[in-house]
Amino acid sequence: MVTRTIDESQRKAARVAGFAYLLSVAVVISAEFGIRSRLIVAGNAAETARNILAHEQLFRISILCDLLYCVGVVVLLTALYVVLREVGPTLALLAAYCRLIYASSWVLMMVNALTALRLLTGPDYLRVFGAERLQALTRLYLSGLDVYYVGLLFYGLGSTVCYYLWFRSRYIPRTLAAWGLISSAWCAACTATFIILPDFAKVVNLWWFDSPMAVFEMATSFWLLFKGLRPFGVAEPATRIAERI
Repeated sequence: MVTRTIDESQRKAARVAGFAYLLSVAVVISAEFGIRSRLIVAGNAAETARNILAHEQLFRISILCDLLYCVGVVVLLTALYVVLREVGPTLALLAAYCRLIYASSWVLMMVNALTALRLLTGPDYLRVFGAERLQALTRLYLSGLDVYYVGLLFYGLGSTVCYYLWFRSRYIPRTLAAWGLISSAWCAACTATFIILPDFAKVVNLWWFDSPMAVFEMATSFWLLFKGLRPFGVAEPATRIAERI
């Protein structure tokens, strides 16, 4: 049996990773479902524009929350790299880069959201486009579907690599790592198919692309936060064995 030791920096990084994921997910859910879903009306650009203008401060808070989510993703990828680099440094770095691309896609979506807000509240020269055109442009900038799924492809790939390293390391239960690996690969495969064939969303609902992966990442985060890393192949101390005899 191969002995793989765990140092204190890995243990601390594992708990940071667990906390960063859970906190960042809570923040982004609050922003997307608690605020933005109430302001953006599907298929109605005019109503969306009115809602944003009526609740501009709330809309800006949602943008800030999403940017904080990006910070959480960066903290997460850094912590996971510290934990998993001993298992496979090249693969751990690849996973970190994939998640960094995902975080960058969210930053781009927030830049688009600020641009949409500027279209509605900007200087007089924008009025030459007319109210309806400005509302349509605003809705276009707020539609981050394409950017999100490009980023999600990289996140799914990064998560697949991470769970492969988790499986190899046995730092977490192998069953959890295996299901995380499957759900992450499923997310990456579905997203890639959706980019090529948009009608694939009629076969597999968009919610089923990343939801299984999110469930297992949440379970992994709880494990890291409350259980920590599980050493593999470390012999039990002789003193403890003697106490049992």
